[in-house]
Amino acid sequence: MPGMRSGLNANNSTIVHAFKIALLHQGLVAAVILAVLMMVWLGIRAFESTRAGGGDVGTGGPAASFLAGTRGLIAEAPARRFVRVSFAVLWIFDGLLQAQPDMPLGMTADVIKPVAATSPAWVQHVANFGATIWSFHPIEAPASAVWIQVGIGIWLLVAPRGTWSRLAGTAAVGWGIAVWVFGEAFGGIFAPGASWLFGTPGAVIFYVAAGALVALPERWWDSPRLGRGVLGVFGLYLAGMAVLQAWPGRGSWQGSLSDGSPGTLATMAFTMGRTPQPHVTSSWATSFANFDMAHGFAVDLVVVLALALLGAVFIAARPRPLPYAVAVYGVLALADWVLVQDFGFFGGVGTDPNSMIPSILFVMTGFLAVARVPNRSEANAPVATLAPRLSAHERFGAWREAVKRRPSVVLPSVTALGAVGIVLLGAAPMAVASANTHADPILIEATSGTANLTNYLPKRDFHLVDQFGRPVSLASLRGKTVALTFLDPVCTSTCPIIGHEFRQADAMLSTLGSKVELVAVDANPLYRERVYGMQFAKQEGFDTVHNMLFLTGSLSQLSRAWTTFGIQVQYEPGGAMIGHSEVAYVLDPQGHVRYVTTDDPGQGTAAQQSSFATALSGLVRSVASR
Repeated sequence: MPGMRSGLNANNSTIVHAFKIALLHQGLVAAVILAVLMMVWLGIRAFESTRAGGGDVGTGGPAASFLAGTRGLIAEAPARRFVRVSFAVLWIFDGLLQAQPDMPLGMTADVIKPVAATSPAWVQHVANFGATIWSFHPIEAPASAVWIQVGIGIWLLVAPRGTWSRLAGTAAVGWGIAVWVFGEAFGGIFAPGASWLFGTPGAVIFYVAAGALVALPERWWDSPRLGRGVLGVFGLYLAGMAVLQAWPGRGSWQGSLSDGSPGTLATMAFTMGRTPQPHVTSSWATSFANFDMAHGFAVDLVVVLALALLGAVFIAARPRPLPYAVAVYGVLALADWVLVQDFGFFGGVGTDPNSMIPSILFVMTGFLAVARVPNRSEANAPVATLAPRLSAHERFGAWREAVKRRPSVVLPSVTALGAVGIVLLGAAPMAVASANTHADPILIEATSGTANLTNYLPKRDFHLVDQFGRPVSLASLRGKTVALTFLDPVCTSTCPIIGHEFRQADAMLSTLGSKVELVAVDANPLYRERVYGMQFAKQEGFDTVHNMLFLTGSLSQLSRAWTTFGIQVQYEPGGAMIGHSEVAYVLDPQGHVRYVTTDDPGQGTAAQQSSFATALSGLVRSVASR
């Protein structure tokens, strides 16, 4: 996967500051959205209060049906309300976790990469897509995730019934699947060592399931059949996890290995206990790890039996044992959440409370759907069934008539639209970032600083030849914007990377490339023959680009060029490669140096290379367009 940690700590001040500024700006937009909603809300309420008899529902007709539904005569099913509100709170909580300062640089290296590392190559390839977007756009991606998740949570809260509510569930499904696939690498289901204890099949899959339940037609909640289905599916999941937990050879039964090192479960608990967090919580995980090392077989036996028995009870969905099974599962899941998963959100890059809390909420949803089926009264039955019998045109007419009689019926829709606006506040930049294959220039600025703005004419010219033997001088380059650097044609470390960065920058310039010349000057006093320049150009693809030159000449000619631009060239000890300054210059068509910037690629990560190329192309574009 593309890394971002080369030369960039998770708390890099430049990145963290830019991230906070982005959140602040988007937060101000969100505040404006909420303020407009509040004014609309107050305005409609004030207008309605001035109308005499404007709130009368009436005794019949489509408009009366619409008004009755909006006034709550048709109550939302308790189980549906529970899953909608509880997961809305989780979405908002997870969105706030995404605002942690370590998220821009820590998400890829500390979350996505480790999760996918043990999965098959094709899973890593899929996860790499999400990792690339995040690492190339470390400000837009995490800021977008904040507002998408907060917006989905608010949307679920403010839209209790109707089409807007089902659309909120659908949005949760869509974003949840994206996070599960690209952020959780399919929840680790394809990785060895998958276990209920460790969170398989990933926390987000429960968010997806909850969203799907909210998106279902509301009449489905009028029967305990849906609840039995939810519990049955969850029971099958627990039974499968029991089989995996009991499977020989997976290391689940050993608390410690033959060499005295901790087993699989103890290792997980020790690892989580080392996450930055309060000492009291880390001590719980560490204590359990030590307990498991001493009693590993007994611990695994309890887990296997509990999962198998609970799975059987949930599959059967018999009314009498269900409350006890739900309570036992809650206790078991909370114990795992505290002692093994270590709450899931510590360390600065925790994105959710891991799988146990959402799984408990999912089980409780199924139980409520079985135990508390809505009681539709005879008086309300016509209201509940009248609207669905109308055509689309008739329903619109009923809605329009209802708005005339009670304008406040539009408030749920207005509030939902505001929540959608917050989702789009994050979704739009995320879509742009996903389509942009070039890294944000802020990455190279965070490691190397911003380019120095200058305006001077080099005191001396140079006279060299390009890889084709044609004479080139600074004077001959007048009339074009020039990006100039110094490279060693036989270097095998940084120079090929810099050459690749220059070629990327040229591709970004598109049609502007006809007004630009990209020039590399030989920085090796030993390998000065033109053939080395030709080989380097072919190696880096310069030979197919009309406006990229590799210049060389005699030692005195090269020394003159080095001196003109203040380039230091020295022999490295022990017969190593030549050491030289890694600097890039941007010259305007009149030959003045306008920008000076380092082109040191560090360890040459894909994100940093692309970031430099983006920054360089931006500098060239700004000079060429003057």
